[in-house]
Amino acid sequence: MNKTGEWGEIYACRYLRENGIDIVTANYQCRFGEIDIVGIDKKHLVFFEVKARSAGSIANPAEFVTEDKQRKTLLASSHFISHYAIDMPARFDVIEVYFSEQDNFEDYTINHIKNAYTAD
Repeated sequence: MNKTGEWGEIYACRYLRENGIDIVTANYQCRFGEIDIVGIDKKHLVFFEVKARSAGSIANPAEFVTEDKQRKTLLASSHFISHYAIDMPARFDVIEVYFSEQDNFEDYTINHIKNAYTAD
């Protein structure tokens, strides 16, 4: 992972904690794929995909959450739920982290997209 991605995940975790999300784990990996952050938001088990971009990016960060990435996340989330025997409704969110300048990781904004995609 590059520095932009690393800092994006650090700030995403901070944002989530500040907004009442209990983080269960980060960088969950299994044979089906990886999930950036898994958390609990009151009644939902939430799987977060974090996308960070610097100023001048050719697209919004969420646009990089492709159908293939969604499919892999859905498979990995099913594995997580069955492995830990969790009985909660699941939600799939995207956290976009925008850095104002390339290689300046102190000035950023976050956009939290709830229910960015579904398992249907």
